[in-house]
Amino acid sequence: MKLYYSPGACSLSPHIALREAGLPFTLEKVDTKTGRTESGADYASVNPKGYVPALELEDGAVLTEGAVIAQYVADLAPEAGLAAQPGNFERTRLQEVMNYIASELHKAFTPLFLPATSEDGKLAAKAQLARKLAYVESLLADGRSYILGERFTVADGYLFTVANWSGHVDVPLEAFPKLRAFLARIGARETVQSAMRAEGLIQ
Repeated sequence: MKLYYSPGACSLSPHIALREAGLPFTLEKVDTKTGRTESGADYASVNPKGYVPALELEDGAVLTEGAVIAQYVADLAPEAGLAAQPGNFERTRLQEVMNYIASELHKAFTPLFLPATSEDGKLAAKAQLARKLAYVESLLADGRSYILGERFTVADGYLFTVANWSGHVDVPLEAFPKLRAFLARIGARETVQSAMRAEGLIQ
C-alpha cells in the first residue's frame, strides 16, 4: 500500500493507523499547492479531489477520506484492536466520534488556515472551535485515557492530528487540561513519534 500525505495534514491520522496496525506501506509526499507528488506525478490522477490523504491499494484501487482510510486500516489488522468489529455498538460509537471529528472539529479549523479569512472571521471561527473543543474535553472528563475508554483506537490518532493544529493557528488549549494531557499521552506513543519523524515534524 502507498499513503499519499502532506506533513502534519489530516493524512497523519491514517499514517499513525498504519504504524499501529503494523502493516507494510510506503509514503509519497504531496505538495497540495502545486498538485504534484514527490515523484513528480500529477496528484489529481491519484485523487481528483486534490487533497490528502489517499491510500493506493495493491490492486491499484484508491481510497480517500482520512476517517474512512483509518477504519479500513483497522479492519485489515483486527488483532491490533484499533476498532471494534463492524456490526456492534462499540463500532457504531467509534464511527460517531470519527464523524464528529471529521465534520465538526476538522472543518472548524478550515477558516483559520485560509489567508482570505478576515480577522473578524477568524475570531468567530475560534469561538466556534472553542465550543467544539469543550465537547471533546467533556468526553475526557471521566478520566479515561483515550477518547472511547481505555484502549487506543483510530479515533485517538485522528483527534490527536486535528487538535494539534491548535498550536499552528493560535488557539490556546489552557481551558482544556484533559485534552492537553490526552495530546501529550498520544504524542508519546512510539508509533506516533515514528509517523511524525517520517513526515519531518519532529527530529
